[in-house]
Amino acid sequence: MTSAWRPWRALPALVVAWTLALAGCASQPEKLPPGMPRAEVLQALGQPTAIYPIGDDGGGPAMKGGQRLQYSMQPAGQRVYNVDLDASGRLVRAEQALNEGLFPKRILPDRWTQEDVLREYGRPARIEAVHNFNGRIWVWRYADGPIWRLLFIDIDPQGIVRGHSVGDEPMPDPPDPPR
Repeated sequence: MTSAWRPWRALPALVVAWTLALAGCASQPEKLPPGMPRAEVLQALGQPTAIYPIGDDGGGPAMKGGQRLQYSMQPAGQRVYNVDLDASGRLVRAEQALNEGLFPKRILPDRWTQEDVLREYGRPARIEAVHNFNGRIWVWRYADGPIWRLLFIDIDPQGIVRGHSVGDEPMPDPPDPPR
């Protein structure tokens, strides 16, 4: 007796595969396909932690009137995903903003304001003050491979970015193994 292929038997496996694919997108927004409509982005990722207008700041004509959906895992997490939509509400780009290689290209001392910082990195994990800078230092946690790092952005009392730096996040030593 030969067994005939029955397409409906594959349906449960297809449903599981589709669910896993969507779950993968939720944990990795950068895997969403360009051109995806806003409604599908929200369905895959949920509600953003912040929404910002983009396009009038050098994003190019395709981004004019666009929108940034921001998904921040701060203060405890190490990622901030920016999901950029064009004026028609279609996905143009999704990327992890806390990328050490991009900091020098994106952060513009003496030009950026704290609003620019929020649009790029979202709310910081914490805000600090130090004795040798008249202003506040906004701090984000991020991972550079297996190394936990910190991004520091110096913002003066007028809300202007004056500089940035990075450093290792101090971590406690692991406990000694039992004897």
